[in-house]
Amino acid sequence: MVMSGNLELVTLEEAAAVVGKTPHNIRDYIQRGRIAKYNPRGERIVRARNGELRVSLNEIKVFLSLIEQGNEKHHHAGLNPELGFHDVPEYQRTKHVHRLHPYLGKFIPQLVEWFLSRYFLPNDVILDPFMGSGTTLVQSNEMNMHSIGIDISPFNCLIARVKTEKYDVVKARSEILEVEKRVANFSKHLTEPQSTPLPLFPEDRMDDFKAGLLAECKSGYLKTWFAPRALLEMLYFRRLIPHYSYQDLLRVVLSRAVRSSRLVTHYDLATPKSPLPVGEKYWCRKHNRYCVPIDNCFVKIHAYSGDTARRIADFDLLRSDKSVIVLQNDSRTVDLKAALSTSPISGRLVDGIFTSPPYVGQIDYHEQHIYAYELFGFPRQDKLEIGPKKRGKSKQAQQEYVEGIAAVFRNILPLVKPDGKIFVVANDRFQLYPEIARMSGMKITEEFHRAVTKRTEQGDDPYQETIFFMMKEA
Repeated sequence: MVMSGNLELVTLEEAAAVVGKTPHNIRDYIQRGRIAKYNPRGERIVRARNGELRVSLNEIKVFLSLIEQGNEKHHHAGLNPELGFHDVPEYQRTKHVHRLHPYLGKFIPQLVEWFLSRYFLPNDVILDPFMGSGTTLVQSNEMNMHSIGIDISPFNCLIARVKTEKYDVVKARSEILEVEKRVANFSKHLTEPQSTPLPLFPEDRMDDFKAGLLAECKSGYLKTWFAPRALLEMLYFRRLIPHYSYQDLLRVVLSRAVRSSRLVTHYDLATPKSPLPVGEKYWCRKHNRYCVPIDNCFVKIHAYSGDTARRIADFDLLRSDKSVIVLQNDSRTVDLKAALSTSPISGRLVDGIFTSPPYVGQIDYHEQHIYAYELFGFPRQDKLEIGPKKRGKSKQAQQEYVEGIAAVFRNILPLVKPDGKIFVVANDRFQLYPEIARMSGMKITEEFHRAVTKRTEQGDDPYQETIFFMMKEA
């Protein structure tokens, strides 16, 4: 056996003996593109000289493991066998605060950990100019590194701040559960009218109170996509929020519950097309039976209240004292030096970047959280999105995307160290990133290819991702 990096290069006969297969089986894996050919020096080859053919024992083991799991479709030759994280269970992929709120397209924390642990040191400063829901920031903090996140979306920034906030855990839990209890009491009044007054708002009769809540709702979206009871429960929760200290945390609990309480099929929470009539039965692909859309919000408020309190307590045991800075701004134009001038890391250069820009024509990032924008009145910045789904994937859309992403890097690279390490996660099906690197003043040093499975709410159809390792041109 020859070691070349983590490949563990062996002959076909040696591989067959280790994994309990025949050399013919190993050749079949090669012919089907499931594992790659190597020479004894660890270089990928198309044809091997007589006696020089080698295969990677790691690649074979990963592929056979996926066969056992029924996921062999996710593995192809040339993909990094470690970066698929096929063996990481769901509860670890969504550990602690990473599951405080759903977010289309976020990468798993293990991917961030893998690169931060190998290329950076404690106390380094990590920047994510396409922050999204803050996965890079959370993992940087957990690994004792400072972090900066930038995003144009006010709601994304809310999620990231809530995930990375330092809480009085006991107080936070108390507030979450107290609000849940009050909403439970209100919900009971809706279904079983009682004479006892509501806590906090005891002065109104119930009919007048409900009318007052509905008068506060100016959103046609909310009135259309939610059953009457669900709408009243979420509006009551919203009215309670200003009376507590951890208001942003409560907004995230409510937003998560509201998202799951729309009049939609259970299997299409991510991108529903239109609301269903209240009480209408449909055949549910998720549960393999007839279901009806949810008619209340409290069931989800109850489910997510305790879960949220537990997750922030879990992260509190792991978090470091390193700074986490969330900037709601356009990464193409933000004055990063000025924005950091009063921060604990003022005057420091960035050690590296770990980010995943939007994929061209894939997601409308504001639209996926329309319920939150309508409920809380956040200003929308749709026009500033780079590569949104609504602009498509045409040649023009691709060129606009290239120019937008390159503008971001040109703006932020002056604050990155000359030897700073830049990692960009991309599904570069249109091969745009070599041009982006050139326009940004960067060079691609290395590429890592991985199979993506179980990406949040994007189905189980496999696709490939590239992690570009770039550095600034000298």
